[in-house]
Amino acid sequence: MYDLTITLIQPDLVWQDKKSNLLKFEDFFQKIDRRTDLIVLPEMFNTGFVVDQRSLAENMNGPTLEWMAFQASKMKCVITGSLVILDNGKYYNRLIWMKPDGKYLTYDKRHLFHPGNEHEQFSQGSEKLVVDLLGWKICPLVCYDLRFPVWSKNTWANGFYEYDILIYMANWPAARSYAYRQLLIARAIENQCYVVGVNRVGIDGKGTSHQGDSAVIDFKGKHVTELATDREGLETLNLNYSHLDEFRKGFMVGMDWDVFEIRG
Repeated sequence: MYDLTITLIQPDLVWQDKKSNLLKFEDFFQKIDRRTDLIVLPEMFNTGFVVDQRSLAENMNGPTLEWMAFQASKMKCVITGSLVILDNGKYYNRLIWMKPDGKYLTYDKRHLFHPGNEHEQFSQGSEKLVVDLLGWKICPLVCYDLRFPVWSKNTWANGFYEYDILIYMANWPAARSYAYRQLLIARAIENQCYVVGVNRVGIDGKGTSHQGDSAVIDFKGKHVTELATDREGLETLNLNYSHLDEFRKGFMVGMDWDVFEIRG
């Protein structure tokens, strides 16, 4: 199995300004100095975390998806991030997994943030997404999903794991940064996988401060990397599959995991 090269982008998003944010990401892309397989953007990367501005929603043929398709083709890699989508009369915080050939997969955020009234504006997702990228199994999730270990839980059957990498794209506030950092570690340890967390920095239009803390955690709960706090940043790094495989084979707790079913 080949190493997987991932690029994390930690931006200061411009409040409700799609054009400025997309141009910002294009500038970031120009700074990627080697080939990458996957670029991870934050939650609602084109607007900031908006829950009461339905006018900012796009359909599945909208300009941001067109931009993602163009950039994925240009960069020859997968680009993933979430945005506000209007689909069949319902609004979703929808993660897009855009491939270089213009085809894409989607995941609708399962856990809507009640303290921020996200549940009043958006419809809840009901299905997890696990994708294959160069033989790696990847489960991408969105922000508040991080607090719910049952939804995030890996599975094991006949020696095979459901996924190798968990990704959380976020607009996580600085006031709860300690929880964010500890939860990333917990998800990595309990699921015997790499965890990638990508968050924004800066103050949004509602005055909420974000400090980033974007990071990659390995299967032992140790940091592979952590971007600088309170600063925009970009990092491209390799994840090694053989190290993960060796650890899993040497400490195979997956066979003792509980088997359960999520309803509703």
